[in-house]
Amino acid sequence: MSVRKRIVILGATGSIGGSALRVIERHADRLELIGIAARADAAGLAAIARKFGVHDVALFDEAAAIAAQDGGAFPEGTRLHAGISGLEAVASLPGTDMVLVAVAGTRPALRSTLAAIDAGCHVALASKEVLVAAGRHVMTAAAARGVRIVPVDSEHSALAHCLAGSSRGDVRRVVLTASGGALRDRNPGDLAGVTPADALRHPNWSMGRKITVDSATLANKGLEMIEAQWLFNLKPSQIEAVIHAQSIVHGLVEFTDGSILAQLTPPSMTFAIQHALLGPERPPGIDATLDFNTRFQLDFRPADPVRYPCLRLAREAMASGGAAPAVFNAANEVAVDAFLDHGLPFMGIPEIISRTMQMPIAAEPDSLDAVLAVEDDARRIAQSHVANLIG
Repeated sequence: MSVRKRIVILGATGSIGGSALRVIERHADRLELIGIAARADAAGLAAIARKFGVHDVALFDEAAAIAAQDGGAFPEGTRLHAGISGLEAVASLPGTDMVLVAVAGTRPALRSTLAAIDAGCHVALASKEVLVAAGRHVMTAAAARGVRIVPVDSEHSALAHCLAGSSRGDVRRVVLTASGGALRDRNPGDLAGVTPADALRHPNWSMGRKITVDSATLANKGLEMIEAQWLFNLKPSQIEAVIHAQSIVHGLVEFTDGSILAQLTPPSMTFAIQHALLGPERPPGIDATLDFNTRFQLDFRPADPVRYPCLRLAREAMASGGAAPAVFNAANEVAVDAFLDHGLPFMGIPEIISRTMQMPIAAEPDSLDAVLAVEDDARRIAQSHVANLIG
């Protein structure tokens, strides 16, 4: 029996984590789970620890960690780590081969990613904030340690498939596909009255609340475009997005000779996660693949700038470079939270982002602390704009 690849999952109780656990369980002869982390779901984390025999766990929420420790939530012998230092500890466990980063929030995602890199662990990256906020710093650190940053998003996984073996000089452009989210067929004039429940009815994917709203605004596609720039060493002008309602084609690459390669799978994250954890090996997948004996169609259409102003704002941030993507990301997080839980109108999301992006931005931050300081400033400014809009 070959040696199993040792895996850590940060964000084990979320949707990406759940799909990753299915992949690990299916390929238990190839993959071993040795560390897990979550924000505050102690019960969910404890259940995973019992099922997979994991001894190192972390809860980012320190109060939740104290309660879990006092309540004996975890199996005997479990090492419980707490706070952001706990995430870093689990991300850098000795002997780890790959860390799947799927935690929300720039600070915990970025700090734990860099901890994994510093420990020499390859990173399967699902947290968009990491490269959006600090792409240059992260990719430089990874190159210095000889660490691979492997995409987990289905769109970036698709581009990795299509770009494999090609010279970047032969690439004319890459195209990320977007489902268009819950509101893709709604009259743009009716978007002002959209409720959180409306925006959370995604037609294709089962995801967390924040990313589902990002899908409805297409902010997620803007973030993915910024990520693609760093993952594949591309210019902003080489990256585009298109609406593809079926979520079957996940990415396309057009080469200089005019030929286009596309990657297709059904809308399940297990395909991309399995490729990230096991590639270049291709053992059998765990979800049904496309059935070409059944009739289906593939539709593509441009992203309407009236319906999706967040995509335009993301393009502007990517073109500006420096700290602008970090400002876009921070403002979007504040605005989505305000929409979901504090009464901000749906179309207030792009308005908050636009207003925040007008803040003075210095040259590209020269350190991680400088990146986080820009994000903190952007959040404060975005929150003040939210307060002005909702009273």
